[in-house]
Amino acid sequence: MTLRGRIDLLVHGRTMQTVITGVILFNAVILGLETSATVMARVGPLILFLDGLCLAVFVIEIAAKLFARGPRFFRDGWNIFDFLVIGIALLPATQGLSVLRALRILRLLRIVSVTPRLRRVVEGFLAALPGMASVFLLMGIIFYIGAVIATKLFGRSFPQWFGTLGESAYSLFQVMTLESWSMGIVRPVMEVYPNAWLFFVPFILMTTFAVMNLVVGLIVNSMQEAHQTEENEVTVAYRDEVLARLDGIERMLAETRATLDEDAGRQDGKNG
Repeated sequence: MTLRGRIDLLVHGRTMQTVITGVILFNAVILGLETSATVMARVGPLILFLDGLCLAVFVIEIAAKLFARGPRFFRDGWNIFDFLVIGIALLPATQGLSVLRALRILRLLRIVSVTPRLRRVVEGFLAALPGMASVFLLMGIIFYIGAVIATKLFGRSFPQWFGTLGESAYSLFQVMTLESWSMGIVRPVMEVYPNAWLFFVPFILMTTFAVMNLVVGLIVNSMQEAHQTEENEVTVAYRDEVLARLDGIERMLAETRATLDEDAGRQDGKNG
């Protein structure tokens, strides 16, 4: 095996991935401690040293993967993500770029790639995006219609909530989230317009309970499909492994039979 092959097995092995995951979690804690003025005042140099040590581990990991995989390194989306994050972390802390170093905390998202449950959640969410786009388009149409109606009906008496189309859309978004919708908006409006509930109640039913449940249903369905796909892949892989072993056993039996036949032929030749 070549040197690249050995390094590739090392950096992508289960042990090394566990170590890197541990370093990522440790670095996340370190970056959190850097936000504490009290901690930095007491052990600031140690925190910065450990932070630099974690960054050095990440750089060595990326360099090893680049050496092992070459151009194939950039075919993996997570590798590209790691490369960009580490590149940002290595930018000189001048001209306001020091704030970008905090983006190293995003490497914590790598846990998603090594945790099957989290991976299924992300895959389900990504798979649901096309369907969610249609739902969000429907919600946008409902919001636009509702904002126009609310501006026309309530804008004169309540300009702070429904004075413009944008303010009406924001107020309706607050109503949809059920955040102080009754005492904060609807009941004051109903004091002036007693029949305003005929507008707000159907709006809440359509957006909060109907449309949002569609979004949740799409995500759950996509997660189930992703889980089923993963189980099918595992089943296929196990079946292929079993078939490969059976083929190996058949070859061994055939070789053994051929050897026995050859020995029997030799023995018959000697007896003859």
